[in-house]
Amino acid sequence: MNPTFKNLLNEEQDPKSVEKLMERVSGLLTNGEEVVYVAVQKKPAVNLSPDCIAVTNKRLIFCRPKNLGFSMEFEDYLWKDVVDCHLKEGFLGAEITVKTTKGITNSLDYLPKAQARKVYQISQQREEEASDYRRQRDLEDKRAAAGGGIVVTTNMPAATPAQVPVVAAAPPADDPMQALQKLKMLLANELISQEEFDAKKAEILARL
Repeated sequence: MNPTFKNLLNEEQDPKSVEKLMERVSGLLTNGEEVVYVAVQKKPAVNLSPDCIAVTNKRLIFCRPKNLGFSMEFEDYLWKDVVDCHLKEGFLGAEITVKTTKGITNSLDYLPKAQARKVYQISQQREEEASDYRRQRDLEDKRAAAGGGIVVTTNMPAATPAQVPVVAAAPPADDPMQALQKLKMLLANELISQEEFDAKKAEILARL
């Protein structure tokens, strides 16, 4: 057994299955990607080539041996595309089901419960990160759709006189009425707070 795989055997995974999987999966990894966990299917009957789930820091990979183990089929899902990972435990093991933003569903059953729980635990953490990523992208898209008349920045340190304020106006040449309309659009889409709206509105009205 390759000593570099020992950290993947914390829940009594079959060493031979993990080693065989890693030989195949290693050739699929991209720059900076690494396998952080492997879950190996364990059916009640003899199964010389069990299905597996390889969890990396970038994606979830379903691995299914074909042709008596001489080939392997891979189905992978980037974490940013995973919207739900469901765990269902039964008497003979557990099942992991994954759903993506494109409506794709994939599952693997007869996983040892301890291994399935580990996959689920990692997936929940990644789901939260992916959800934050999609929420931020949606926010940026809404801001872009609102136009460039008003610029809103967040998570900035306290401003100094030399810095741009949190809510900045468009160039002075911009029509104040257009700026007000864009400002109302930002408020309606909850891209700025009521306080920011009132402050910016007062600034625009002062230019009339």
